Amino acid sequence: MKRLLLFLCLTSAAFAGEVHLFILSGQSNMAGLKPEKAFLPELKKLLPNDDIQHVKFAKGGQPIRKWVKTFDEIAAKSKLSAKKDPGAFYDETLKAARASIAAKKPKTITFLWMQGERDAKEKLSAAYEESMNTLIANLRKDLSVPEMNFVIGRLSDYSTSEHWEAVRSAQVKVATGDPRGSWVDTDDTNNKVKKGKPHNDLHYTKEGYDLFGQRLARQAVLLIKGEKPDPKGRP
Repeated sequence: MKRLLLFLCLTSAAFAGEVHLFILSGQSNMAGLKPEKAFLPELKKLLPNDDIQHVKFAKGGQPIRKWVKTFDEIAAKSKLSAKKDPGAFYDETLKAARASIAAKKPKTITFLWMQGERDAKEKLSAAYEESMNTLIANLRKDLSVPEMNFVIGRLSDYSTSEHWEAVRSAQVKVATGDPRGSWVDTDDTNNKVKKGKPHNDLHYTKEGYDLFGQRLARQAVLLIKGEKPDPKGRP
């Protein structure tokens, strides 16, 4: 009996999957993503034997400065006006991640980010690249995970303004400039019809959110497996 119990314990340990934590954060298009609809099912399909954990903190209409406490210093370099509320959401995101880590220590942590619309509209694109790099660096430091992966959702084709395009470029630059980074394309997630005419909306369609979630999962798993993410953001 003892040998049988030992065998069962060893067998169970041998087949116990690794724990992976996914931190989802950002503004309205991340808030609109329902992880259980497509994101989590895609992860479970790609990592069938592993333990998938996730936390989410997203607020609609919020600029990146809400997650970056040093935003004013970053903005000053580009002669942008100081703001009164930098970093208001960073601790909330960190708290959620730490609670999950305390419950189950993960093998890997991946940060998933969809945000930037507000910064483009407020014409703060000049500070976006450094703010994004700072946010990632802070999470790696404060979670004690220097090898944290990240996936950035690039702004859609809703607008073609100068600042909108600048934020899009900054997002891709940050993602491709880090060996543990990647990005996903969202240009085909927001195709709607307005007054009988095709319209690229600010927010995604129901199918668009599902596609967005699947792409986040696929890019994240490629990073976890040490494989090259899709360079066009459409894995």
